[in-house]
This record gives sequence, structure tokens and C-alpha cells, in this order.
Amino acid sequence: MTVIDLPDLHLPELTPDTYINRELAWIEFNRRVLALAQDEALPLLERIKFLAIFSNNLDEFYMVRVASLHEKMQARMPGIRPDGLLPNVLLHEIRNQVLPLVREQRNIMRDVFAKLEEKGVRIVDVPGLPLDQKEAVRQYFQDDIFPVLTPLAVDHARPFPFISNLSLNLGVWLRRHDDGDYDHEFVRIKVPDVFPRMVSLGEIVKRYTGYSNVRDTFLWLEDVIEDNLDLLFPGMDVLEHYPFRLTRNADIDYEQEEDKFSSMRDMIEESVRERDFGSVVRLSVPENISTRTLNTLIDQLKVDPERDVYLIDGALGAASLFELSSIDKPDLKYTPYVPRIPDALVERNIFDVIRQGDILLHHPYDSFQPVIDFFRTAAEDPNVLAIKATLYRAGKNSPIVEALLDARDNDKQVAVLVELKARFDEENNLTWARALERKGVHVTYGVEELPVKTHAKVALVVRRESDGVRRYVHLGTGNYNASTARLYTDLGLMTANPEIAEDASRLFNRLTGFAPGTLYNRLLVAPEYLLPRLLMLMDNEIEAAKAGKPARMIFKMNQLEEDLVIQKLYQASQAGVQVDLIVRGLSCLRPGVPGVSENIRVQSIVGRYLEHSRIFYFQNAPPDQQIYLGSADLMRRNLYNRVEVVFPLMDPRLRVKAMRVLATCLRDTVNTWMMQPDGQFLHLEPGDRPIDSHHTFMLDSFGLDEVPV
Repeated sequence: MTVIDLPDLHLPELTPDTYINRELAWIEFNRRVLALAQDEALPLLERIKFLAIFSNNLDEFYMVRVASLHEKMQARMPGIRPDGLLPNVLLHEIRNQVLPLVREQRNIMRDVFAKLEEKGVRIVDVPGLPLDQKEAVRQYFQDDIFPVLTPLAVDHARPFPFISNLSLNLGVWLRRHDDGDYDHEFVRIKVPDVFPRMVSLGEIVKRYTGYSNVRDTFLWLEDVIEDNLDLLFPGMDVLEHYPFRLTRNADIDYEQEEDKFSSMRDMIEESVRERDFGSVVRLSVPENISTRTLNTLIDQLKVDPERDVYLIDGALGAASLFELSSIDKPDLKYTPYVPRIPDALVERNIFDVIRQGDILLHHPYDSFQPVIDFFRTAAEDPNVLAIKATLYRAGKNSPIVEALLDARDNDKQVAVLVELKARFDEENNLTWARALERKGVHVTYGVEELPVKTHAKVALVVRRESDGVRRYVHLGTGNYNASTARLYTDLGLMTANPEIAEDASRLFNRLTGFAPGTLYNRLLVAPEYLLPRLLMLMDNEIEAAKAGKPARMIFKMNQLEEDLVIQKLYQASQAGVQVDLIVRGLSCLRPGVPGVSENIRVQSIVGRYLEHSRIFYFQNAPPDQQIYLGSADLMRRNLYNRVEVVFPLMDPRLRVKAMRVLATCLRDTVNTWMMQPDGQFLHLEPGDRPIDSHHTFMLDSFGLDEVPV
């Protein structure tokens, strides 16, 4: 796909004083996630969940972003971003910033574990167990774990084994009985991932003793193995043992030579298989690891001890704490929230309702069920002729994919673009793609240029009605994923507006066929048209401010990084435009810099739900262009390398609802962090009348009954 040429915009140059490094900005975001784990006002198992999210975020960060820096360093690529940081310098700075955060995480873990113990939830060590329980654990090891383990010795005949990505391992030193201090042997044991990492002691005790007197007590799986190593090595003395964990480059190169593969699907399948074999970017080991074990790992894995080695206090791989956070203890979790279904949609045909007027849903406060009903009704309705949809992250056990499969059983025309390049969802999407193809669905995997992902969230239903064929469209800011719709805040529009419906048809023809000259009336589609149109709308605010009119822009998104957008925002600030940016994740823009960005505020909301909706408001645009929603963040990847759809709210009623969402976010004092010129974020003080936007939306899906002022 070709991006429209942009004019010479005469924008101010970005420098390290006005542009924050992307990776360091992301670390600052994960710091805010960790702060939730530290918040004593949160239920204990929710704090455990945020500890797990912090670690899971770090794993993905190293597998993708840090891995990319390793590749640039090895290729001796110069620093070309405005922050001016070279890859090797940045890698060391990342380590310097992450290590204190991990130490803080471990302090929080110990504190939360202690408080959980007061509530009857315990994580215990095997050596400290009573004899009968210890014997039960040993029997469990012999019966279940022992048969799965494969110790791999390292000597002159057996090379150091391959260590897969994110696997947890034990490095063990052994000595033959009565062999003095000679001939110490090294063995690697992979901790099997076919068992829960958090082993239930209560289940083991009940299984082997018949008693049910141990509840909510857990052991680390590696501790169970370590306490029974003698059973693995008869005739040997176990001298020492330490866990270690590797993170490898898990990003997929979509710009490989296409002629090596018969199809894009084959390329993705092969790349997913190769993911575990990427280069090492991080070696995590316990702080108390012996010098000889650490040196052995450094030598065998070829890592830089000053750059790639991370000494960790406590259990490695804390993302496994998700297992603990999911135990059945409602009193230690958030009070359950049941999403509402708008009254207009209760027990009514969804197409009848949409025909009467556009519908805006705010998930998870509004149920995702109407979106599922949109697909299910289309699959079953005898008047529906065709269904088209884009799938980026559909999730497992997807009711929407099931509806599409049912639609084929009911002889509907069904066309689905399944994005196989959705990072870490490739295997799941491949599974759905095969199932859809087996049913006779027209499945495509992207547009003609391989590196371009389709990230848009669009569904189109074509229906025969008494007055002719009518098209119904769903457009969203989030994925067609019923699971994440309970956790992510997103907005979705259902409409039969003829202009938007025509644009949706053109878009699908563009995605599935050859139509590079496609034009759209209402939708802003990347990579061709989104960025130029956003810049034009921003210029309109700048001109209004220069003419002495009130001018304001409010953007809500996940990430902000694209150079031209940041430069234009600086230009708007200097012209007197009031700019409010609600950015959940990383922001490379520096607010509040004298002479540059005094009129820009950057706010981050991090709380119970993951902020995911994208909203763009322009005060001086024509009413039907004042508010846009969509799938795109303001990042280079979204604006240049993805198919994205940003759509206007044409209905004045819905524009008021979207403005209420923005007003509620801007008034939040409980979950809000304000960005400082140095890139750090300060948490707002709740004040005498705190406003929790997430709680407010639970009371009313669109929040406070006001608009931003």
C-alpha cells in the first residue's frame, strides 16, 4: 500500500529535549502498572495479578523491543531516532532502569504474600513441611513429575542443550559418591510446563493421605523438583542447584524472502515454530547463584554479563502468579461487575434497532453480547446474504468465529480477513483460519504487501429487506474478542448509515481484491489517508487559534510516538491550542516544555480495566467530523504499516456520549498519572471528592453528565 505524499510541513525539529526514547517511555508505563501492585487499597489477589502483568509485560518487551535493539547493535546500525540514543547505550540504560523495578516488585511480592498468609493463602517451601506432607509431596514427585523429567548432562560427549524461550530450568552440579572434589558434573533439567507452576499442596495431601485439612496452600514446582533431586541421580551427590530462565528474540521477520514459502500461512507457521530458537536477549538467575554456575551459563549461552544478565531476588518468571490470582477467593478480589445491556437491545432484533438509529457501546461497562448477537443474528437470519469481517485477536473459544462458521452452514456468503501477523496470537489465528476454510469461508490473510498488518476492526452484514438491500456495519476500537472485552475499555459503533456502509464495502474490496485507488467518503483508512487527514484537522485547530478562536484537541489512545504528529502537536501548542492527551502507555512527547508545549497535558489512566479505546476530538471541525473513534494509535506502525480504520460519529446523540467519556477521563483523580517534562509520571492526589473513572462508568456507561470545558 502507498501512503499519500505529505507536503513540506515546516515543523520544528525533534531533539532529545523534545522527544523521549520509546523504550524508556515504555518502562515508565510499566512502572505505573507496578504501582497498582503496591496500592494497599486494592484487594490482595488483584495486587498479585498486577505483579503478574508487570512480569508478563517485561517478557514481551524483551522478546520484541530489546531483541530489536540487539539486532541493530549487531548490525552496527546508527541511532536514527530523535532521542539520539545508540542501541548499545540504550540496552545498558534499559537494564539500569529495569533492575531496580524488579527489586521493587520482589519487595511488593513479599509484602503481599505475607498479607495473603494472614488471609489463609500461603506459598510454602517443601523443606519446612511436616513430615507427612513432605512424604506426600515426594510421592507426588515420583508418580507424576519424575516420569516427565529429562536431565541432560553436559560433558565432552554431550554438548550444552538448547534452552527454549521463557523456559524455566535448573542447573545442577553433581559429584560421584566418594569421589572427593574431583569430576564435578553439570546437568540441566527443564522444569516441565505441563504442570501448574503453583502446585496445590492441599490436592497432594488429599490424594495421598485422604485428609482435606490443607487449603489454599501452594508450592513452587521447581521447589518440589529441587527437594527430590536425589531420586533423579542415584549414585551421585547433589552439590548445588539453581534455577535459570532465558528470554529469546521472539519477533517474527515478516520481510523474509517470499519465494521461500508457498503462501503467507506457510511462512507464519514456520516462523512460529522458529520463535523458541531466537537469539538470547536476557538471562535471569537468582541473586544467590554460585559463581561457577553463573559463569557456566554465561559461557555456554554467550551472553554479556554486564548487559544481558539479570539477578533476581526470589522465584523467576513471576508471570506465573496469574495462576495464584485466579484461585477462588472472591473476598480477595474486586467486587464482580456485570456489564449492562442497553434497554433498546433487550429481546429485540438487532437489525431492527440499528435501523432506527446508530448505537454506541462502551465496553466492558456495556456488555459485549450485542456484538456477538450482531454476528449470530446475521448467521441465522434468512434475509442476510453476506457477512464480512476482519479478525485480529479473536481469542480462544470465540463465539464470533463460531457464528461465522454457522453462517456458512446456513449458506451465507462469508469473507474473513484473518490477520496471521498478530503478534503472539499467530497460532490461535492459524487455527481459526483453518476451521473457517474447511467450512468454505473465503479467508484472506492481508493485502498484497506482506509487511502491512490489518489491524482494523470492521464487520459488514448485507441484508435483503422489503425496500432493497441494506448494509449494517460494526466498527470498533477493540478486537472481536469476548474475553478481552470484559477487561479492556473499548467503544463500538453499530450503524446502517449509507455512507459508512458504502465505505465499508469499498474497504473489504480493497482488502480482498486489487483496488489501490480506493477512495472513502467518511472512513479514515491507514496507511493511505489517516495521517494526512489527522494533520489537516490539526491544522484547522491551529488556524482557529491564530484567528483568536477557542481551539482544543483531546486525543485518547494507547501510545504516542509518531514524529509528525508530535511535531504538529508542538506547533498547535505554540499557536495557543489547548491539547489534552490521554495516553495509557508510552508517550514520546514532552509536555510543559517552555516555548514548546506549555499548552499540552499528558494524562495516563491505569486501573482496574485496561484503557484501550481511541478517541480524537477537534473543537473547530464541522460537527460530523469533530469526533472520530478507531483502531489506530498515533504510532508509526499504525499510521504507515497497518490497515487501520478511524470512523466519525455522525449522530449528535453519540457525539455527546463520547464527549462524556472524555470528560470523565479528564476528571479522574484516582487512576490518573500526569506526565512531567522529564518523562516521569506523578500520581494525582484523589482530593476531597475523588473521581474514579472506572467506577463512574460502572454507574453509567458514558460517565459524568458533562462535556469537557
